[in-house]
Amino acid sequence: MKELERDLGLPAVLAISIGAMIGSGIFILPALALEIAGPAVILAYLLAGVLVVPAALSKSEMATAMPEAGGTYIYIERGMGPLLGTIAGVGTWFSLSFKGALALVGGVPYLLILFDLPLKPVALGLAVVLILVNIVGAKQTGRLQVVIVVVMLAALGWFAAGSAPGVESANYANFFADGVGGLLAATGLVFVSYAGVTKVASVAEEVEDPGRNIPLGILGSLAFTTVLYVAIVAVLVGVTDPGTIAGSRTPVADAARVTMGGAGVIAVIVAAILALVSTANAGILSSSRYPFAMSRDKLAPPSMAEISDRLGTPVNSITLTGAVLLALIAFVPILDIAKLASAFQIMVFALINLAVIAFREGTAEYEPEFTSPLYPWMQVFGAVASVGLLTQMGPIALGGAGVITVASVLWYAGYVRPRVDREGAATGAIRQQVSEETLSEVASPEATHEALVALTKQMDQRRVQTLVSLAADLVRDDDGRVVVVQFEEVPDQAPLTEDVAAQSNADRSFEQRVERLGEEFGVAVEADEIVSHDTKHAIVNFAERRGVDAIVAEHEPLRLRSRLVGDPIDWVVRHAPCDVLLVDSSAPRLPEQVVVSGDTAPFPSAAVNVASSVAGAHGGRVSLWYPADGDDRRRASIEEHREELSGMLDVPVEAEAIPTDQRPPAADLLVRRGADHRRRGALADGNRPFAQVAGTTVTVYPRNSRRPPLHRRLLERFLL
Repeated sequence: MKELERDLGLPAVLAISIGAMIGSGIFILPALALEIAGPAVILAYLLAGVLVVPAALSKSEMATAMPEAGGTYIYIERGMGPLLGTIAGVGTWFSLSFKGALALVGGVPYLLILFDLPLKPVALGLAVVLILVNIVGAKQTGRLQVVIVVVMLAALGWFAAGSAPGVESANYANFFADGVGGLLAATGLVFVSYAGVTKVASVAEEVEDPGRNIPLGILGSLAFTTVLYVAIVAVLVGVTDPGTIAGSRTPVADAARVTMGGAGVIAVIVAAILALVSTANAGILSSSRYPFAMSRDKLAPPSMAEISDRLGTPVNSITLTGAVLLALIAFVPILDIAKLASAFQIMVFALINLAVIAFREGTAEYEPEFTSPLYPWMQVFGAVASVGLLTQMGPIALGGAGVITVASVLWYAGYVRPRVDREGAATGAIRQQVSEETLSEVASPEATHEALVALTKQMDQRRVQTLVSLAADLVRDDDGRVVVVQFEEVPDQAPLTEDVAAQSNADRSFEQRVERLGEEFGVAVEADEIVSHDTKHAIVNFAERRGVDAIVAEHEPLRLRSRLVGDPIDWVVRHAPCDVLLVDSSAPRLPEQVVVSGDTAPFPSAAVNVASSVAGAHGGRVSLWYPADGDDRRRASIEEHREELSGMLDVPVEAEAIPTDQRPPAADLLVRRGADHRRRGALADGNRPFAQVAGTTVTVYPRNSRRPPLHRRLLERFLL
């Protein structure tokens, strides 16, 4: 690879960031925000600038750690994984698309001051021209960008200086007439004005001394632009009668007409058209690169990354972005465009703050030249403040952010996850935390003093022996007891009389056979029979009455009818006051090799504890089975987990990668944790890894107190 010359100094960094921010934030949004907050819009711009500081610091840090070409999506995807990377990529794409639409819809009215033309057709025409410019590959040169920035700043400086003497304090009366709610809503609306502050991170690899110039450039441009915005808006409000520019399509031109006459209006028009067309073009260019980058990372279809042989541009990505832009201009009101643009940007800035925490706490190599001060409180404040601000922006903004988030999660689940086996820096830290919690549960298992073997139908002695043997292994270390109960169900029409409850010779023979098993297994075993109208309730009632610690029952693979309408044992699982172990003993054998199955480390503690008890009782070993199609990182994580378990358990522990494209080998006993949603677990039972293993399968459903908390189950489900 050729080395890139780092030739962008601090002035260039400042120019890039300032140029990316000046645009719709000053020429369009003040009038819309005035309708929401009145004169307090001045404070809204200041507050928005302050709330951007955490994201600016966070992105400055990540840019010095990873000075490579890319955008916000790259940092979030690498830090927090493909799921949140998908949300960030889609959110940023929409934010930039909305910002481009806002620039055109809001910029054309300045042009219409000079020419009597219809607004939407002109905006659509300009959009088509800019889309074609991007497709054919024409580039906006850096020199032209500098010229545009200079013209904008000169015009705005002239406006502010020339209009300041005309400010009247009476125009600031009733400053907080719309209350805190109006202030926060306006702050959220104008938040997108600062969206370009971190744009310099995309060219971080070209910045000399990035550890100094990137944070100084980003924070310096943010401070300068915040002061400029506050000053311009203060002049806008101070030189016009209350309410006269609220809702205006050309607020800066209207104010210039009052204080500076025709020359001032012309200067503002030229600056506004240059700035907004430049912003719209940059929006199309930037937003079209997000589907392109996501496609290269397999988060979007490959067609989005295709480069035209003739034009040398990602035509499909630009066309898709252009179609969205045209639809927004044609059908969405300008206020809603502004709200949605800010909402998506706020959401992405919240993820930027979380990404820094993910990198710092994660296991990936991360060595930034600049580190954000007040970590992690600065990032936590930024993320919480962003979410809080989002809730104050009204149903359109909140609903739009919610729809994009849900749609991104569905896209990830349906398209990305089957294709991508990659994790972010945060996943390693989460896996380590979950592993520590799981290992602590293995190291200190709760005692099992009494286990109930629930027999719900007639079965041969060998299968009864399998169930009792498993229960005996659970209670042996705690000198516990096994209670074997034959549950008999009679129709509701038949009364529960003494005749029904009378013991038969078969019942007495059953008790004798079961009690002899106690001598064979070396634990206390007692037998009983219970007659009821409802077996499932009888099992749960008996377990509650005796205070048993575990229920062991046979559970054969469900027939179609049971899958659809439910199975009695499934009801027991959901309502039992203790652990439930469901056993499929179609081919019982001596459990010398006890397998625990899982997708990745850590393996469920409930299953590991059962496997350890059984293997220890029979002089066997525990084998951790996982799919062989994982990457090296997953194998290393499982091997580390195996070593930790080996140091804790009294039996040998091995790990084995099993191919998923063929029938797994036979195992003496396979132990797995049951699904948290019992009915869904029954329906999907056959789709789990290694579900068709020959031998005995035990599915463990921990009681509520032993079940992992919701947040951990979600982390295991989506991130590990």
